[in-house]
Amino acid sequence: MANRLRILAPRLASIGGSGNPIFAAASEVPLSLYGGTGNYASALFISASKAKVLDKVESELANIVQATKKSTVFTQFMKDLSVPAETKVKAVQEIFSEAGFSDVTKNFLAVLAVNGRLRYLERIAQRFTDLTMAHRGEVKAVVTSVAPLGPAEEKDLKEALQYILGEGKTVKLEQKIDPSILGGLVVQYGEKLFDFSIKRRAKEMEKFLRDPANASIF
Repeated sequence: MANRLRILAPRLASIGGSGNPIFAAASEVPLSLYGGTGNYASALFISASKAKVLDKVESELANIVQATKKSTVFTQFMKDLSVPAETKVKAVQEIFSEAGFSDVTKNFLAVLAVNGRLRYLERIAQRFTDLTMAHRGEVKAVVTSVAPLGPAEEKDLKEALQYILGEGKTVKLEQKIDPSILGGLVVQYGEKLFDFSIKRRAKEMEKFLRDPANASIF
């Protein structure tokens, strides 16, 4: 069986069926990702794109991640390195065939199983979503507040971010609640961070009171 897996691995690595290596060419993805999880996500994106099942694969990955969060048994199975690779390959193929998953997703899961990387699936799924969002021209903005934004506040914030990003981009807001910021907002998208929280203002005030000559008030 071990010999069969060594033969199977390179075949599964070209999960799109067109001979693409698991380490995807940067020119074929909308966003350059680095590291092991980035390589896997990029390879999956290329395969799903060529098979015209990007949305389906994205949804399937999200469903698997949710399943791992709901079932400790399934989570343990995915992360347990003591389970033989051939057992995991057979299991994921059977389980997700019954669930009606695409061949791209099933074959990709088999690649992860063979390479002992199923335990990184959640991170790979996150990075795959980064690619699909970039492909659709979407930008995720995470806004942190002490309480959920109302419809009017959310609308105003989206319009402000849309203005900053310009045409051709669509803002996707993700709200997070964090009472520790005391009030105001913290907005992050891409590599940019705008901290308008009361917590930050309080720190600036404290710094000013301790050293007025070298401090600046926000």
